[in-house]
Amino acid sequence: MTPALRSLAAAILLGAAAPALAQEAPAGPQGSAAQSLEVAGHFDNMPVGVAVSKDGRLFLAFSRAIDEKEPLSLAEVKDGKPVPFPQGLKQENGAPGKDRLLSVQAVAVDGKNRLWIVDCGKVGANPVVPGTAKLVAVDLATNKVVKTVTFPAKVAGATSFVNDVRFDLTKGKEGTAFLTDASPEGPSGLIVVDLASGKSVRRLDDHPSTKATPGFVAQVEGQPLIQKKGPQAGKPFTAGADGIALDADGQHLFYSPLSSHHLYRVSTVALVDAKKSDKEVAATVEDLGDRGFASDGLIGDGAGRLYLTDYEHNAIVRRDKDGKMETVVKDAKLLWPDTLALAQDGTLYITATQIHRGERMQGTDKRERPFTLWKLSTDSHPMTLKSLKK
Repeated sequence: MTPALRSLAAAILLGAAAPALAQEAPAGPQGSAAQSLEVAGHFDNMPVGVAVSKDGRLFLAFSRAIDEKEPLSLAEVKDGKPVPFPQGLKQENGAPGKDRLLSVQAVAVDGKNRLWIVDCGKVGANPVVPGTAKLVAVDLATNKVVKTVTFPAKVAGATSFVNDVRFDLTKGKEGTAFLTDASPEGPSGLIVVDLASGKSVRRLDDHPSTKATPGFVAQVEGQPLIQKKGPQAGKPFTAGADGIALDADGQHLFYSPLSSHHLYRVSTVALVDAKKSDKEVAATVEDLGDRGFASDGLIGDGAGRLYLTDYEHNAIVRRDKDGKMETVVKDAKLLWPDTLALAQDGTLYITATQIHRGERMQGTDKRERPFTLWKLSTDSHPMTLKSLKK
């Protein structure tokens, strides 16, 4: 990251002590589905991403783009403790390479029970290291790496921040991956990967729907999200397309910029059609309206509902197929809900990264330790979609 991307590794990825509630953020959606949070685990380091396998194995991502001193970047939780995973990939801080996980930003499990790892290829305030931004698949039956897709510079450049991923295994010979690039400095957008060939392309590059809303300033714990340290001190922290989710029939991809109250969707058929021009793909984008809150992570369930984090109100919101929103849980302890993972039994796992309490946001690091992984009981089940074929 340059001055601005430094805001990403240190900003979007920041934390800070609970600021005084000087003002109230606009109220988020209300509803009757109120649930209680439960602790799923405590960790000395900050988990950003979370994924759960069909048989309940839990995986956490620790991003070195946020904290370059992280001792490991991907772990499986065993007996409540993070254990480096998988054994075939090096994770120690050091020179980047194809056999190394440099900075894992997200993890997800597909319909074949493979763990996919998003390595954003970025450490701290440095630009993306050429050849390190990649997508890695691990077969959870053997715990062995079975596929690696490296992103070329034209897809994930020096200012990129490859953020999250979802899969549709019915599109293409071996399926398709959809990723977000949330870059706060360079162009943000979507990345589409054909898993059979490994070919990747950018879509909706620098499109209004993938960029931060102009003039947007998030309100978190009653305070505007203004950077207090670093080259962007005094300016709001903003970033582009972040959360991503498929609908239950795989026809649309939902996404939302981190710095926006708007939710968008785009045709997946158009995204994967190499004959479609960028203009034709953009013509399928739908603005689903102002939600009244900003989101980080998103996830869809098998009934076509969408769970959204609401980091401005310490909440999780559920959107029904008809667009109705209701707050599932709202709790002051849910400090910047970041990423979501849905287990077979309906348990929703939530990472809480306290980004707004970090050094760049507050001047000093005021995040509370240990970091908590939360869980919530729901009546949902994961998408076995028509798009997650087995």
